[in-house]
Amino acid sequence: MGAWIGLALLVIAGAVLVLRNDAGTIAGFDNADFAGIIAGVSLLIFLGGSMFGGYRGRFAGAVRDALTWGVVALALIAGYSYRDQIKPLAQRIAGELIPGAPIQFDTGDANSIGVRIRKQANGHFVAQVSTNGAKINMIVDTGASTIVLSPSDAARAGIKPETLSYSVPIQTANGTSFAARVRLTNVSIGAVSIDNVEALVTKPGALRESLLGMSFLSRLRSYEFSGDFLTLRS
Repeated sequence: MGAWIGLALLVIAGAVLVLRNDAGTIAGFDNADFAGIIAGVSLLIFLGGSMFGGYRGRFAGAVRDALTWGVVALALIAGYSYRDQIKPLAQRIAGELIPGAPIQFDTGDANSIGVRIRKQANGHFVAQVSTNGAKINMIVDTGASTIVLSPSDAARAGIKPETLSYSVPIQTANGTSFAARVRLTNVSIGAVSIDNVEALVTKPGALRESLLGMSFLSRLRSYEFSGDFLTLRS
C-alpha cells in the first residue's frame, strides 16, 4: 500500500510540475524545492510502508526498532553538531593507536598551531608527513640538514627521480652516496604546515626510509623532545 501511495505522489507531483512549469512557485516553494520535498516524502512513505509491513502483529518490536533508529539519528546529529570539539579527541586516540599520527593540541596562542608525535617502540620518532599532497612516513632526524627522500617516496610526491642530477655528496649507513636537490611545494604534519621546503632525493638503494630534517624543523616556531613526545609548533 505504501509503495502505491508513494508512486501516486510522484505522479501527481510530476503532473503539477509539467502543468505549472512557467509558474514561479508552487505552494510557496520554487519548482525544484517542491519536487525535492515530494520525492523525499514519497521515499519515506515507501520505506516506511515496507518496514512496518514486516512488523504486522509485532507492535513492541516496531517500537523498539523505531527507538533504536531514533537514538542512532540523534547520535549522528549530535556528533555533527560537536564535530569541532570531537576532532581533537579523535586525533588524540589516533595518535595513541597509529604510530606517527599527529595529535593536535591547543597552544594557548591564537596565532600558533601545535601537534605532538609519540615515540615508537624502537625509540625513533616517525612522523606521518604530507609532502606535495602525498602521505609519507619520515624518521625525524635533527642531524639531517634537509628533508631527505628515498626515490620511491619522491615519486609519490610527484618528483621524477630519473630526471634529477645527483651531484650532492651525502653520508649514509652504506657510506658516501649522492643526492639531488629539489624544492617541495608544501610539507605538513597535521595542521602544522610549511611551504617551499628544500629537500634531497637520494639515489636508489642509498636510503631505506625518508628523513625529516632541519629544512623543515628549523622553520617552525619551535620543536621540543620531551619524554615520549615530540612537540611541534608553527
